[in-house]
Order: sequence, then C-alpha cells, then structure tokens
Amino acid sequence: MKSARTIAIDGPAASGKTTVAQRVAKHLGYLFFDTGVMYRAVTLAALRRGVSVEDESAVVALAESISVDVRPPSFPDGRLYDVIANGEDVTWAIRAEEVDRHVSRVSAYAGVRTAMTRQQRDVGLRGDVVMVGRDIGTVVLPEADLKLFLVASVDERALRRHRELAERGQSAELQAIRSAMAARDEYDSSRAVAPLKAAPDAVILDTTELTVEQVLQRVLALAEA
Repeated sequence: MKSARTIAIDGPAASGKTTVAQRVAKHLGYLFFDTGVMYRAVTLAALRRGVSVEDESAVVALAESISVDVRPPSFPDGRLYDVIANGEDVTWAIRAEEVDRHVSRVSAYAGVRTAMTRQQRDVGLRGDVVMVGRDIGTVVLPEADLKLFLVASVDERALRRHRELAERGQSAELQAIRSAMAARDEYDSSRAVAPLKAAPDAVILDTTELTVEQVLQRVLALAEA
C-alpha cells in the first residue's frame, strides 16, 4: 500500500531530480509535475500579449489574472503532462526558444512566484503527484508526505550537463558549464524569495556516485514504506 500520495523533490540543477521524479511518477502511476512549467506559461502569456518581461508590475498583474493547470497527459505525443493556461493547451508552446530566453527573469519576480505558488499547491493537494523544483518542500507544499532533497558535487553535475548537451549535438566547455552552475547555486541559495534549501524534515540524497536506478530504488522504498 502506497503511503506517500504527495512527493516533493527539490535540489540544484543536474542533481538528478527531474529524471528521478519522472521515473518515480511513472512507477507509482502519479502525475509528474515540474513546477517550472507554470512560470513558462506566464512568460508565454506575456510575450503573446505584448507585456514587456522587464515590466515587473505588469508581469505580476498578468500572473495574478491567468489560470494555469497541470494534468495527466491526454495525448500520446511524448508529453509528460498537459499544461492548460486559461483553457488552452500550451504544453508545447511553452517550450519555444523565445520563452527559454525570458522565463528566468519572469520566475524571479516575487509577485509571480506568489501567484504561481497558489496554483501549484492546488495541483499538489489533489494528491498522487510527484512535484519537482527548488522550493517545493519548503514553500509550495511543505505538508508533502515525503520530501526529498537531491544533491551532487558541482563537478559531477557539470559533467552530467556536459554529457546531456553533447547528446543533443550542442558543444560547450566543461569549465564554463561548471562556473555557470556554481553561480546559479549561489544565486538560488541566497535569493530573498524561496531560496534553494532542504526542508528540515527532508531526506537528503547525495546522488554523486549513484546511478539513476539506485536513486530510484531508494526513493521508491521511502515512498512505499
């Protein structure tokens, strides 16, 4: 009998949280929910409506006015979930290159995070969900049945990202990736709004020397305990 109906997985970039969360959700038959898609939906809406992403007050007002929902996938087209914004399926539209360029700025606005946190909680509180991000266990869903915080050394995470880019046919210097990742860690950990940190009752898993399968088995054991 599965006891954990809400699972929160946080951690820095390339710690393995997204890959593991996807596999855990598939194994348990749960919704996989990458909370970052909500910020992408807001960014897409701003771009479509001609709202400057530099205009914080306008972007926040937009975030407060739109409804974003995440549901189990409804089409067999490779999607992991449906992203619905104001009734429109934007699952693939939020992956546009223009959205990629601006989502970091939009997601950094405190008002946007507040608006999206409310909607993220609505999805999480339905249960049977694996939520992944950087502040799920501390801010979005602190009452989650199981909270995990995945970590790995910055060298290992840089190697993982380097391999990932190579598999996509993209070239990048390993040292440059490492430097950018270390800078992102510092920013995420020290930001005033929803900083990256483990919840007091989170289980911390160091994935540096573990395979995805090993991490998966440890998480499933915790979820099904």
